[in-house]
Amino acid sequence: MKLQKLYSLTRKAIDEYHMIDEGDKIAVGISGGKDSLTLLYALAGIRKFYPKHFEIEAITVDLGFKGFDLSKVEALCKELEVNYTIIKTQIGEIIFDIRKEENPCSLCAKMRKGAFNKTAEELGCNKIAYAHHKDDIVETMLLSLIYEGRFHSFSPVTFLDRMKLIAIRPLMFVDEADVIGFKNKYDLPVSKNPCPADGFTRREYAKNLLKQLNIENPGVKERMFTAILNGNIPGWPERDLSRY
Repeated sequence: MKLQKLYSLTRKAIDEYHMIDEGDKIAVGISGGKDSLTLLYALAGIRKFYPKHFEIEAITVDLGFKGFDLSKVEALCKELEVNYTIIKTQIGEIIFDIRKEENPCSLCAKMRKGAFNKTAEELGCNKIAYAHHKDDIVETMLLSLIYEGRFHSFSPVTFLDRMKLIAIRPLMFVDEADVIGFKNKYDLPVSKNPCPADGFTRREYAKNLLKQLNIENPGVKERMFTAILNGNIPGWPERDLSRY
């Protein structure tokens, strides 16, 4: 995927769901993975020509695992002229060594989001940007159907009551395959996730299931995504198609 396509799909999400307003300061969560780095590239570029002025802050929650090198990510943020904050934590030690959690992902996510949101507020941000792409949205719907018995997926725009922050998902129209292509084309400095639980989760199960469904029924991912967009899911904002 070329940079121009990334800008186009990201702006499509921003415009159709009114994700960005004049004067916003947006915190971008940087995990070190391909998705968050692609989002950083997208927003850093779009802010230069978007009609509404906004700022971005890059933030990484360091879980404390050994071998997590962020020096190349720091260099990229400098190149993109984005302020970068690394939050040092002991979340990994607490979850795996002290509590010895059998199902660590839920607690880890809660603690990471808490640290991230707190720092975003301290930096004066009023919005946070998550790097969920189209595949994530469809996979979340599958997880909801399988384990909760309801048709649901996370919203493009979510107001976080407790933190007084608004979460946005500007990559919602971008396929994971395109993210991978973008990572390879622009040589993004991906840092491998050192988490012991990486790859052994329900989400990984949903990811593999979606791939298999799409092989057996070509185009099924797009149809599922369309069903989500048109599904009147509670909490989803109204989609603005006035520019078409």
